[in-house]
Amino acid sequence: MAPQKLRTPPGQRRQRGVYAIEFALVFLIFFTLLYGIICYGILFTFRYGLQNAAEDAARAALRYQTDLPARAAMAKTVAIVQTSGWLPVTPVIDARVCQVDGDNCLTPDCGPAWNQRCQVVVTITASGMNSLLPMITFAMPDQLTGRASMLLDGRLL
Repeated sequence: MAPQKLRTPPGQRRQRGVYAIEFALVFLIFFTLLYGIICYGILFTFRYGLQNAAEDAARAALRYQTDLPARAAMAKTVAIVQTSGWLPVTPVIDARVCQVDGDNCLTPDCGPAWNQRCQVVVTITASGMNSLLPMITFAMPDQLTGRASMLLDGRLL
């Protein structure tokens, strides 16, 4: 007796390619979701690194400097060191000593009195960040900023 061929019912023959199409659609959705999570994770890592560098620079301005320009220069130096090597763009770093009241940064009159309080303000700005992650440039910000300020002790000025 000859072996019989198994025949598939006519309904299943029409459904043969549906699994491949469903897999392709679900794969695209999950891949897009995964890519978005990875891109935003990278974005948050850059933002956290900028903020951390600004905070470290503001803290460094409190250490052992005798005058206000030396404090601002030390903060800028630490910010440059903290952002070099890992950031894919060159950041713009601004470190200033400003009065708390009125935000006078040109000629701050710092001292122990309440109206003479001063602070170190460090701002690190990285532009052109949205071009680093392809395909999601519309959802990424072009500029990331890390900013920190630290109140100076007026008794030491």
